Amino acid sequence: MDRRTLLASIPLFESLTPEDLDHLGSRLEERDVDEGKEIFDKGDPGDAMYIILDGAIEISLGTGKQRVVLASLFQGQYFGELSLLDGAPRSAAASAPKPAKLLALDREDFVEFVRSKPDAALRIMSEIAERMRATNELMTQTVTRNVFMEEEEQMTIGERVADKVATFGGSWTFIFSFAGFMAAWMTVNVIAVSLRWDEYPFILLNLMLSSLAALQAPVIMMSQNRQSEKDKALAVNTYQVNLKQEIVIDKIMRGQTEVLQRIALLERSMAPRTSGQTEAARPPA
Repeated sequence: MDRRTLLASIPLFESLTPEDLDHLGSRLEERDVDEGKEIFDKGDPGDAMYIILDGAIEISLGTGKQRVVLASLFQGQYFGELSLLDGAPRSAAASAPKPAKLLALDREDFVEFVRSKPDAALRIMSEIAERMRATNELMTQTVTRNVFMEEEEQMTIGERVADKVATFGGSWTFIFSFAGFMAAWMTVNVIAVSLRWDEYPFILLNLMLSSLAALQAPVIMMSQNRQSEKDKALAVNTYQVNLKQEIVIDKIMRGQTEVLQRIALLERSMAPRTSGQTEAARPPA
Protein backbone atom coordinates (compact mmCIF):
# COMPACT_ATOMS: atom_id res chain seq x y z
CA MET A 1 0.00 0.00 0.00
CA ASP A 2 1.51 3.34 -1.03
CA ARG A 3 1.67 6.20 1.43
CA ARG A 4 -1.08 8.23 -0.25
CA THR A 5 -3.53 5.34 0.03
CA LEU A 6 -2.45 4.65 3.61
CA LEU A 7 -2.94 8.25 4.67
CA ALA A 8 -6.27 8.48 2.85
CA SER A 9 -7.53 5.43 4.79
CA ILE A 10 -6.93 7.25 8.07
CA PRO A 11 -9.92 9.38 9.18
CA LEU A 12 -7.58 12.13 10.31
CA PHE A 13 -6.37 12.72 6.73
CA GLU A 14 -9.16 11.30 4.57
CA SER A 15 -10.47 14.76 3.67
CA LEU A 16 -7.12 15.93 2.27
CA THR A 17 -6.61 16.32 -1.46
CA PRO A 18 -4.30 13.90 -3.35
CA GLU A 19 -1.69 16.64 -3.60
CA ASP A 20 -1.81 17.24 0.14
CA LEU A 21 -1.55 13.50 0.79
CA ASP A 22 1.53 13.22 -1.42
CA HIS A 23 3.07 16.25 0.25
CA LEU A 24 2.42 14.86 3.73
CA GLY A 25 3.42 11.30 2.77
CA SER A 26 6.85 12.47 1.70
CA ARG A 27 7.52 13.53 5.28
CA LEU A 28 6.79 10.10 6.82
CA GLU A 29 9.74 8.12 8.21
CA GLU A 30 9.78 4.32 8.64
CA ARG A 31 10.74 2.93 12.04
CA ASP A 32 11.12 -0.68 13.18
CA VAL A 33 10.15 -1.56 16.75
CA ASP A 34 11.36 -4.74 18.44
CA GLU A 35 9.08 -6.95 20.54
CA GLY A 36 8.51 -5.56 24.03
CA LYS A 37 10.11 -2.22 23.21
CA GLU A 38 8.51 0.96 24.50
CA ILE A 39 7.85 3.64 21.88
CA PHE A 40 7.17 6.33 24.45
CA ASP A 41 6.17 6.55 28.10
CA LYS A 42 3.65 8.72 29.89
CA GLY A 43 5.13 12.17 30.37
CA ASP A 44 7.57 11.92 27.44
CA PRO A 45 7.63 14.91 25.06
CA GLY A 46 5.03 14.68 22.31
CA ASP A 47 7.12 14.98 19.17
CA ALA A 48 5.55 12.63 16.60
CA MET A 49 2.50 10.75 15.40
CA TYR A 50 2.72 7.08 14.39
CA ILE A 51 0.93 4.94 11.81
CA ILE A 52 1.11 1.14 12.09
CA LEU A 53 2.34 -0.56 8.92
CA ASP A 54 2.67 -4.01 10.50
CA GLY A 55 2.37 -5.58 13.96
CA ALA A 56 0.46 -4.26 16.96
CA ILE A 57 0.78 -1.51 19.55
CA GLU A 58 -0.66 -1.31 23.08
CA ILE A 59 -1.62 1.99 24.71
CA SER A 60 -1.49 1.67 28.51
CA LEU A 61 -1.30 3.41 31.87
CA GLY A 62 0.65 2.30 34.94
CA THR A 63 3.39 -0.28 35.34
CA GLY A 64 3.70 -3.86 36.55
CA LYS A 65 0.55 -5.35 38.08
CA GLN A 66 -1.14 -1.94 38.01
CA ARG A 67 -0.69 -1.61 34.25
CA VAL A 68 -4.00 -1.11 32.45
CA VAL A 69 -4.21 -1.53 28.66
CA LEU A 70 -6.45 1.22 27.30
CA ALA A 71 -6.36 0.15 23.66
CA SER A 72 -4.75 -2.36 21.30
CA LEU A 73 -4.01 -0.98 17.84
CA PHE A 74 -3.20 -2.88 14.64
CA GLN A 75 -2.21 -2.37 11.01
CA GLY A 76 -3.59 0.84 9.46
CA GLN A 77 -4.38 2.47 12.80
CA TYR A 78 -2.54 5.43 14.29
CA PHE A 79 -1.75 6.99 17.68
CA GLY A 80 -0.08 10.02 19.23
CA GLU A 81 -1.86 12.44 16.89
CA LEU A 82 -2.57 15.07 19.55
CA SER A 83 1.15 15.64 19.99
CA LEU A 84 1.24 17.04 16.44
CA LEU A 85 -0.87 19.97 17.57
CA ASP A 86 0.41 20.89 21.01
CA GLY A 87 3.65 18.98 21.64
CA ALA A 88 2.44 18.33 25.20
CA PRO A 89 3.76 15.40 27.27
CA ARG A 90 2.27 12.00 26.46
CA SER A 91 -0.86 11.14 28.43
CA ALA A 92 -0.21 7.36 28.18
CA ALA A 93 2.50 4.88 27.25
CA ALA A 94 2.83 2.97 23.95
CA SER A 95 4.68 -0.31 23.52
CA ALA A 96 4.94 -3.16 21.01
CA PRO A 97 3.76 -6.59 22.26
CA LYS A 98 5.32 -8.04 19.10
CA PRO A 99 7.65 -6.70 16.37
CA ALA A 100 6.08 -3.78 14.54
CA LYS A 101 6.83 -1.41 11.69
CA LEU A 102 5.67 2.18 11.98
CA LEU A 103 5.53 5.36 9.94
CA ALA A 104 6.42 8.41 12.02
CA LEU A 105 5.38 11.97 11.28
CA ASP A 106 7.43 14.50 13.27
CA ARG A 107 5.63 17.48 14.76
CA GLU A 108 7.98 19.97 13.11
CA ASP A 109 7.17 18.56 9.67
CA PHE A 110 3.45 18.61 10.43
CA VAL A 111 3.52 22.22 11.66
CA GLU A 112 5.34 23.26 8.49
CA PHE A 113 2.73 21.40 6.43
CA VAL A 114 -0.32 23.05 8.07
CA ARG A 115 1.29 26.48 7.85
CA SER A 116 1.64 26.06 4.13
CA LYS A 117 -1.81 24.38 3.76
CA PRO A 118 -4.42 26.24 5.89
CA ASP A 119 -7.35 24.48 4.22
CA ALA A 120 -5.82 21.10 4.99
CA ALA A 121 -5.31 22.22 8.60
CA LEU A 122 -9.02 22.97 8.97
CA ARG A 123 -9.96 19.53 7.62
CA ILE A 124 -7.57 17.80 10.00
CA MET A 125 -8.86 19.76 12.99
CA SER A 126 -12.41 18.78 12.09
CA GLU A 127 -11.48 15.10 12.14
CA ILE A 128 -9.72 15.47 15.51
CA ALA A 129 -12.80 17.15 16.96
CA GLU A 130 -14.91 14.15 15.92
CA ARG A 131 -12.47 11.77 17.64
CA MET A 132 -12.55 13.85 20.82
CA ARG A 133 -16.35 13.77 20.88
CA ALA A 134 -16.30 9.98 20.54
CA THR A 135 -13.74 9.70 23.33
CA ASN A 136 -15.75 11.97 25.62
CA GLU A 137 -18.87 9.89 25.00
CA LEU A 138 -16.95 6.73 25.88
CA MET A 139 -15.59 8.30 29.07
CA THR A 140 -19.08 9.21 30.25
CA GLN A 141 -20.05 5.54 30.41
CA THR A 142 -20.15 4.33 33.99
CA VAL A 143 -17.79 1.70 35.39
CA THR A 144 -19.22 1.76 38.93
CA ARG A 145 -20.72 -1.53 40.06
CA ASN A 146 -22.81 -2.40 43.10
CA VAL A 147 -20.48 -5.11 44.39
CA PHE A 148 -22.71 -5.94 47.37
CA MET A 149 -25.76 -6.52 45.17
CA GLU A 150 -23.77 -8.72 42.79
CA GLU A 151 -22.48 -10.82 45.69
CA GLU A 152 -25.99 -11.06 47.12
CA GLU A 153 -27.36 -12.44 43.85
CA GLN A 154 -24.62 -15.10 43.63
CA MET A 155 -24.87 -16.34 47.24
CA THR A 156 -25.71 -20.01 47.84
CA ILE A 157 -28.04 -21.26 50.59
CA GLY A 158 -25.05 -22.35 52.67
CA GLU A 159 -23.46 -18.90 52.41
CA ARG A 160 -26.71 -17.22 53.43
CA VAL A 161 -26.99 -19.52 56.48
CA ALA A 162 -23.35 -18.81 57.39
CA ASP A 163 -23.99 -15.07 57.26
CA LYS A 164 -27.09 -15.39 59.43
CA VAL A 165 -25.26 -17.52 61.99
CA ALA A 166 -22.28 -15.14 62.05
CA THR A 167 -24.56 -12.11 62.42
CA PHE A 168 -26.58 -13.66 65.24
CA GLY A 169 -23.51 -15.17 66.98
CA GLY A 170 -21.85 -11.78 67.15
CA SER A 171 -24.80 -9.90 68.63
CA TRP A 172 -25.82 -8.94 72.16
CA THR A 173 -29.05 -10.83 71.59
CA PHE A 174 -27.11 -14.09 71.33
CA ILE A 175 -24.97 -13.25 74.39
CA PHE A 176 -27.92 -12.39 76.64
CA SER A 177 -30.03 -15.28 75.34
CA PHE A 178 -27.30 -17.88 75.83
CA ALA A 179 -26.33 -16.44 79.22
CA GLY A 180 -29.96 -16.73 80.31
CA PHE A 181 -30.17 -20.29 78.99
CA MET A 182 -27.02 -21.35 80.93
CA ALA A 183 -28.25 -19.61 84.09
CA ALA A 184 -31.60 -21.37 83.88
CA TRP A 185 -29.90 -24.74 83.19
CA MET A 186 -27.57 -24.46 86.20
CA THR A 187 -30.29 -23.08 88.50
CA VAL A 188 -32.72 -25.90 87.76
CA ASN A 189 -30.05 -28.59 88.13
CA VAL A 190 -28.88 -27.15 91.48
CA ILE A 191 -32.20 -26.22 93.13
CA ALA A 192 -34.82 -28.54 91.60
CA VAL A 193 -33.59 -31.91 92.84
CA SER A 194 -36.56 -33.79 91.36
CA LEU A 195 -35.99 -32.27 87.92
CA ARG A 196 -32.20 -32.54 87.93
CA TRP A 197 -30.75 -34.12 84.75
CA ASP A 198 -27.23 -32.66 84.72
CA GLU A 199 -25.62 -32.58 88.14
CA TYR A 200 -22.74 -30.29 89.05
CA PRO A 201 -20.14 -29.80 87.40
CA PHE A 202 -22.67 -29.82 84.51
CA ILE A 203 -20.86 -32.21 82.16
CA LEU A 204 -23.75 -32.26 79.67
CA LEU A 205 -23.78 -28.44 79.54
CA ASN A 206 -20.02 -28.39 78.97
CA LEU A 207 -20.45 -30.89 76.13
CA MET A 208 -23.13 -28.72 74.53
CA LEU A 209 -20.94 -25.61 74.84
CA SER A 210 -17.93 -27.38 73.29
CA SER A 211 -20.02 -28.73 70.43
CA LEU A 212 -21.57 -25.34 69.80
CA ALA A 213 -18.15 -23.63 69.73
CA ALA A 214 -16.73 -26.33 67.43
CA LEU A 215 -19.58 -25.84 64.93
CA GLN A 216 -19.90 -22.08 65.23
CA ALA A 217 -16.22 -21.29 64.57
CA PRO A 218 -15.97 -22.71 61.01
CA VAL A 219 -19.35 -21.23 60.07
CA ILE A 220 -18.16 -17.77 61.16
CA MET A 221 -14.87 -18.30 59.25
CA MET A 222 -16.88 -19.13 56.12
CA SER A 223 -18.72 -15.82 56.45
CA GLN A 224 -15.47 -13.93 57.05
CA ASN A 225 -13.83 -15.49 53.97
CA ARG A 226 -16.77 -14.45 51.83
CA GLN A 227 -16.61 -10.95 53.29
CA SER A 228 -12.92 -10.85 52.40
CA GLU A 229 -13.73 -11.72 48.77
CA LYS A 230 -16.39 -9.00 48.74
CA ASP A 231 -13.89 -6.45 50.08
CA LYS A 232 -11.41 -7.47 47.37
CA ALA A 233 -14.03 -7.01 44.63
CA LEU A 234 -14.96 -3.63 46.12
CA ALA A 235 -11.29 -2.57 46.13
CA VAL A 236 -10.90 -3.53 42.46
CA ASN A 237 -14.03 -1.58 41.53
CA THR A 238 -12.82 1.43 43.50
CA TYR A 239 -9.48 1.30 41.69
CA GLN A 240 -11.22 1.23 38.29
CA VAL A 241 -13.41 4.19 39.22
CA ASN A 242 -10.41 6.18 40.49
CA LEU A 243 -8.44 5.35 37.36
CA LYS A 244 -11.27 6.55 35.15
CA GLN A 245 -11.59 9.76 37.16
CA GLU A 246 -7.86 10.35 36.81
CA ILE A 247 -8.07 9.87 33.03
CA VAL A 248 -11.10 12.17 32.76
CA ILE A 249 -9.45 14.92 34.83
CA ASP A 250 -6.27 14.62 32.76
CA LYS A 251 -8.28 14.89 29.53
CA ILE A 252 -10.19 17.93 30.79
CA MET A 253 -7.02 19.75 31.79
CA ARG A 254 -5.26 18.84 28.55
CA GLY A 255 -8.35 19.72 26.53
CA GLN A 256 -8.40 23.30 27.80
CA THR A 257 -4.79 23.80 26.74
CA GLU A 258 -5.29 22.01 23.42
CA VAL A 259 -8.21 24.20 22.38
CA LEU A 260 -6.24 27.40 22.97
CA GLN A 261 -3.18 26.03 21.19
CA ARG A 262 -5.24 24.85 18.21
CA ILE A 263 -6.77 28.29 17.86
CA ALA A 264 -3.33 29.88 18.02
CA LEU A 265 -1.93 27.38 15.51
CA LEU A 266 -4.82 28.01 13.12
CA GLU A 267 -4.34 31.76 13.37
CA ARG A 268 -0.62 31.43 12.65
CA SER A 269 -1.27 29.10 9.72
CA MET A 270 -3.77 31.47 8.11
CA ALA A 271 -1.90 34.70 8.87
CA PRO A 272 0.56 34.52 5.89
CA ARG A 273 -2.27 33.92 3.41
CA THR A 274 -4.35 36.77 4.83
CA SER A 275 -1.36 39.10 4.75
CA GLY A 276 -0.57 38.12 1.16
CA GLN A 277 -4.15 38.72 0.07
CA THR A 278 -4.13 42.16 1.69
CA GLU A 279 -0.93 43.17 -0.09
CA ALA A 280 -2.30 41.94 -3.45
CA ALA A 281 -5.54 43.87 -2.99
CA ARG A 282 -3.76 47.13 -2.12
CA PRO A 283 -3.56 49.40 -5.21
CA PRO A 284 -0.10 50.42 -6.33
CA ALA A 285 1.05 53.85 -5.23
